[in-house]
Amino acid sequence: MNSRSPSSSGLLPLPLPGTSSSSWRLYRARLSAFMRDPNTSVSVAFWLFGLINNILYVLLLTAAQDLVGPSIPKALVLLADVMPSFLTKLVAPYFIHLVPYSIRILVFVALSSGGMLLVALTPNTQSVGVKMVGVIIASISSGGGELSFLGLTHYYGVNSLAAWGSGTGAAGLVGAGLYVLMTDWLGMSVKNSLLVSALMPGVMLLSFFVILPRERIKQQTGTTGYEPLPGLDRDDSPESEREIDASAASAALLSEPGPSSITAYHNNHPGDKSASFWANLRRAKSLFWPYMLPLLLVYVAEYTINQGVAPTLLFPLEQSPFNEYRSFYPFYGFLYQLGVFISRSSTPWFRIHHLYFPSLLQVGNLVLLTLHALLNFIPSVYLVFVVIFWEGLLGGAVYVNTFAEIMDNVPVEDREFSLGATSVSDSGGICIAGFIGMAMEVWLCDWQVQRGRDYCRRVEVS
Repeated sequence: MNSRSPSSSGLLPLPLPGTSSSSWRLYRARLSAFMRDPNTSVSVAFWLFGLINNILYVLLLTAAQDLVGPSIPKALVLLADVMPSFLTKLVAPYFIHLVPYSIRILVFVALSSGGMLLVALTPNTQSVGVKMVGVIIASISSGGGELSFLGLTHYYGVNSLAAWGSGTGAAGLVGAGLYVLMTDWLGMSVKNSLLVSALMPGVMLLSFFVILPRERIKQQTGTTGYEPLPGLDRDDSPESEREIDASAASAALLSEPGPSSITAYHNNHPGDKSASFWANLRRAKSLFWPYMLPLLLVYVAEYTINQGVAPTLLFPLEQSPFNEYRSFYPFYGFLYQLGVFISRSSTPWFRIHHLYFPSLLQVGNLVLLTLHALLNFIPSVYLVFVVIFWEGLLGGAVYVNTFAEIMDNVPVEDREFSLGATSVSDSGGICIAGFIGMAMEVWLCDWQVQRGRDYCRRVEVS
């Protein structure tokens, strides 16, 4: 049997306890070296990017009832939380490359914290509209952050994309759980809970300026187009496709990605630094069928379930693990977020290449649960739990595998733009689902009440 050393297996070579080479100082030194490894730093930074960029979105949705009261549909907060993000993703890819990443981070942090402060500090006696302005400001930051961080993965490879996907999945669990922890368990007021949340975007500053190795993107400052940078992608395309001069190609082959090879490329291509709006528009059109549409479909289906159907998936309390009807919906949300987190973290071990298949399965979930809300044929709430968890798995899988497929299949020179532009599909799908869900929840609840199942009318907000 062949044995492998820790170094050859990629494991951290820590000494065995009790040996002469073991000591706390040695453990700390080797652990510190592991944390300073660029690959580790990249993974940690992108995981935090995904977590913080999405966590405020989840927090605001979780706090929707407290923000608008019981008489206003929760979908209003959803639309205020998503539509600005959608519009940002729709237009920003065509000009945001003109802004260096370091400036973008500062703007995103300021907008996120400012929006949360406006929501938190607006008295309950004032208009709900003022709070929605704060939600809109935070949403703009989230949309710009998502397309920027996805574009940034172009410089750091598939591990950064996997870490980003895992972080966004964790945001659902952490965001929903944190708000419940602060308001219910710790007894904090809604205002103080939101004020604490306003501090969270500061973590992005730490991630970008301290944790992330920025050598690979320093040369991006001042460029005005989406250009392939020699040596930055491990899946090098043929030289004829990348049109690299011999001197730049030699520099890229003989050294790690760095300023020398990047500078050589840009110096030899002074006329290629401006990206045409129409060229980017053609790029976006080529992304629609293979990537944008399946991502759009899965988000329309799952958020229609979450906002329009799930509130009506109620059972008699004696047939459920709950003591009150209001407990069904938050638990459905938890199961959904758990599934999303697991599947968004799965790409290092499991990949889906045919994106339409899970998207259509998600549409099937929507049809199944809508029919149950109408006809009441699923015998147990525990079966609904399984379907909701499965819904989260499908949604998270389509999201992260869409961008993984772009990393694999889109040419290097188009990849950064493509990653950012495709992100418009999830926000677009949520916007569509928000409008559908507002009408669907009312219709399904009325249908059930007319047929003697008035559980949706018995929900009492605590």
